[in-house]
Amino acid sequence: MENQAEAEAKAKAQTAAPTSAPLTLEAVPIATPLAWPIADSDGTLLFAAGTILATTDERQFLFDNFHPHRGDLLDTATQPQPQPDHRAAPPGKLTLNDMHLTIGALIGIRSQLSSGAPMHPCRIIGFAPNHALFVTPPLEDGRLLPLRLGENIEVVAIASHAVFRFVCTVEAVCRAPLDYVVLSKPGAIRRLRERKSIRVHAHLAVRFGIGETGDSYEGVGLAKSISALGMSLTASWTLGAVGERLRIAFCVKSAELQTDIETTAVIRNVQKGSAPGEPSTHGLELDQLDASQQMAMKVFVFDRQDDVQYWSNGLK
Repeated sequence: MENQAEAEAKAKAQTAAPTSAPLTLEAVPIATPLAWPIADSDGTLLFAAGTILATTDERQFLFDNFHPHRGDLLDTATQPQPQPDHRAAPPGKLTLNDMHLTIGALIGIRSQLSSGAPMHPCRIIGFAPNHALFVTPPLEDGRLLPLRLGENIEVVAIASHAVFRFVCTVEAVCRAPLDYVVLSKPGAIRRLRERKSIRVHAHLAVRFGIGETGDSYEGVGLAKSISALGMSLTASWTLGAVGERLRIAFCVKSAELQTDIETTAVIRNVQKGSAPGEPSTHGLELDQLDASQQMAMKVFVFDRQDDVQYWSNGLK
């Protein structure tokens, strides 16, 4: 009787966990099938029940990048935002016409004297014959960013085919008939990078399986940036060589749409960790999306254009 009571108490302790409490590192076993699913704090499935975490590095990666909870007992919560990575191409002699900017184009603004400060988003609302720009007032913490007449500012603009950086002077700050700012003709224009599609910040849990075929997933990685065509996927180990394929599953959410995507991806580049145990980053191309999945990816990216990867303190 005592043995039976002890067994029942042990089983109850293993299954009774607070619905809002995250898992601890010690609660997740290594080399043993999971008795319950693990989910991120927003409900995204990370590991299904029965999955085996093979190494302590894989478990550490899980806790470094997500907020693991018992998936069968989870109360949903919000997820953290990642930090960006940036690179720029050499400068070129360009004009406003070369940028092909349009009404509504997204731009970021900061003082030229504050090169370490973040960009503040706003949009182009008009062009003058002398190539001056009319833009919506940039915001900082929900309030209008103070701009001084004659102040030189750095601007990053997202066009249809590339991202550009240039310098303008604040020519007017207007309050009527609506709030807007007039910027001088752009100068010192640089093309930061040409892209097939815009890439935005993300913090997506991505389950992966090695190879193009299979019914299960071997691990979970973190997509730190994503475009309509692919993603940058970080994992605790190197998943394959350039040209090899993975099976991946993830969920994209927008204001009116939530889509679960299961597809295959081609590894286009690999950046291995610089030391043993450090994560590897994989550039993936998603090549087998159906029409509804393609639409979901485009909506996800469109909804996050205020968070384009090129805007950060590290932008040079």
